Amino acid sequence: MKQTVVISGIGQGMGREVALQMAKRGHRVCGFDLDASAIQSLDADLAKLTSEYFLKTLDVTDAAGLELFRDDILNTYGSVDTVLSNVGIGFFGAFEELDLDKGLQCLNINVLGCARLLQLFIPSMRKERKGKLVVMSSLVGRIPFPFESFYAASKFAVEGMVESLKYELDPFNISVALIEPAQVSTSFAAKIHKLPPENSPYFERTKRFIERDEELIKQATSPESAADKIVAVLEAKKVKLHNQVDFKSTVFLFLNKLLPKAIRDFILLSHMNIRV
Repeated sequence: MKQTVVISGIGQGMGREVALQMAKRGHRVCGFDLDASAIQSLDADLAKLTSEYFLKTLDVTDAAGLELFRDDILNTYGSVDTVLSNVGIGFFGAFEELDLDKGLQCLNINVLGCARLLQLFIPSMRKERKGKLVVMSSLVGRIPFPFESFYAASKFAVEGMVESLKYELDPFNISVALIEPAQVSTSFAAKIHKLPPENSPYFERTKRFIERDEELIKQATSPESAADKIVAVLEAKKVKLHNQVDFKSTVFLFLNKLLPKAIRDFILLSHMNIRV
């Protein structure tokens, strides 16, 4: 069945791939991104397809702009079937050395940005008594990684928010789902990897973590493959709350449930090459 789908962070990476796949499958795609050039490029690609679409250059922290975006979509198409909250930024570094103002920005985008988007479309879905809210989380939303404390905090917050929402929205036939990738081979991690000064007590372990992470990214799931699995969630009549797009996250989450914490920690630190 044809859907009207809203996607944040639609201009690049997984958001872009999902948008293109959904459009190719005949769905109406609406979305926004802060990167105007990415929106322009996606507009050119979507124009080659037969599906309807609506794109806007917009910052997820712009509450007034988001309201206008919602109004434009509802006034044009009447309703929205599915929302994919995909916008997110990474935040990397030893906790002791973090700039907490930048940490606040991470929480504003990753948590409040997601909340703003979901809040905007819940009322119309509630009145229609149908809809689906899908949120991009991360493996670190359930398994925290060293040097990613604020990013993990933002994803733990998103997981808790969405799980709470499920109880509230079930009576209105609005389903919710989380997507929890470990790694996808995009430029996401490379943008945030930054070594501390050489005199930092965390320099050597951070260096080893970055080298290992960049090695793993080369072997990670492609955005196209991840998008296949996300599209399956967007199109599903019934969705699971927790969804993975790669084998690694499935394995890690299984082990996280099964093994004692000391063994889990040993595996994690060894996997990232940062055991002392």
